[in-house]
Amino acid sequence: MTENPGMGGKILLADLKPKTELKGKVKRIELSGAVVDVGAERDGLLHISALGREKVSRVQDVLQPDQEISVWVKKVDPAKGELQLTMTAPLAHDWGDMRTGTVVRGKVTRIEKFGVFLDFGAERPGLIHISELSNEYVKDIASVTKVGDEIEATILEVDRKKKQVHLSRKALEAKPQPQAKAKEEAEEPEEPELKTITAMEAAFLKAQGGNPGETSAGTRMRELSEKKRRQQEDILNRTLQTAPRK
Repeated sequence: MTENPGMGGKILLADLKPKTELKGKVKRIELSGAVVDVGAERDGLLHISALGREKVSRVQDVLQPDQEISVWVKKVDPAKGELQLTMTAPLAHDWGDMRTGTVVRGKVTRIEKFGVFLDFGAERPGLIHISELSNEYVKDIASVTKVGDEIEATILEVDRKKKQVHLSRKALEAKPQPQAKAKEEAEEPEEPELKTITAMEAAFLKAQGGNPGETSAGTRMRELSEKKRRQQEDILNRTLQTAPRK
């Protein structure tokens, strides 16, 4: 609410912005609306169409002279000295202001089989599809929310032509960790298994100058791999030597 006084204790029109809330007093009633003193350098005009969300036939049915009311700036033009007011609280989210990824909070107003409608202060409620209610599979919407609940959601898409807003509740939840990755992180890396070496392997290691009792698993595996490679080469050489010549 604006309270900063301008020259002579009056609020300057240049300091007022649309949606600014003001306290005022009805100065006089007219057929088209009412003139309201809000403490600005110019009185504000409250049109009959701006007296509320419901249609009003007579201004006197809603306002009386000297009545103190709360109003909001609808439009202001400092150059022309015009100030238009409204008694209808401005929307928290205008169509032009809504952006994908914005987190909103509202009240569940209706539940359907395909999802729920959330009133978050826009012209129309937004839809949270059943697939966007949770990262977990939802079979019964009543198990996760009900009419009257106040919940948060993220704006997924804004269709200004159709005046539709698609929301997501699961976008605010932590994504479940893939099972394979979770299992991998949960399991401690296993130490290489130390197997009992055979007498032949021990003899081979001894011939290479190693100590079977003190050789690490990594070293032993490399040495065995080298042994296997040499055996394969030996078999290949013998095969070539015994092959009949043409």
